[in-house]
Amino acid sequence: MKRILILGASGTFGKALVKKLSNDERCHLTLASRHASDFYHDSERCHVIDCDAMKVNDLQQAMVGCNVVYCAISGDDLPVIIENTVSVMKMTGLRRLIFMGAVGIYNEIPVDMDDEDNVRNNPDQIPNRKAADIVENSGLDYTILRPGYLQDGDRDDYVLTFKGEQAKGYVSTIPSVVELAVSLIHDDTLHVRQSVSITRNMYDTKK
Repeated sequence: MKRILILGASGTFGKALVKKLSNDERCHLTLASRHASDFYHDSERCHVIDCDAMKVNDLQQAMVGCNVVYCAISGDDLPVIIENTVSVMKMTGLRRLIFMGAVGIYNEIPVDMDDEDNVRNNPDQIPNRKAADIVENSGLDYTILRPGYLQDGDRDDYVLTFKGEQAKGYVSTIPSVVELAVSLIHDDTLHVRQSVSITRNMYDTKK
């Protein structure tokens, strides 16, 4: 059974991922956020912990017994949170980290598509880029996911691109990112040590 720690479990994407994994009998979940207990309750396959990821001690408690860490946190404090997460993972011997950043952190959104979310144009992307750099230099078995603006839609409405390639869009459907996240959780070798953009294909006129 995979034992998964979800940091940011009460955020928009965190809730969608938890909903999907809650019906997966192959998983035991540790759901962590500052106010996780306001949204979730302990059960046979679910442990809920109020966790401030800025505090190393909180992360140490959250990681007990886990073998996959999924970080779905955003915000200005993200570089510190990821630095703490990587440090605690190394202390506890955990290897698998899935980090959700954002498309645009490598200035990969084409200019002709509307590149306002590229880091050179959007200061809000700076924490995402700094955190991704920390993950890439961590030595862990990481995967960086770079979705665009999250919205409802179909789970198969996406295209993947990798670091060094131009992105195909800047919008992502929540179901498609959830599907890829679940695949990454269950397959420790899938896109390991890669940075993957998952977006709708804005060049596809059918979308």
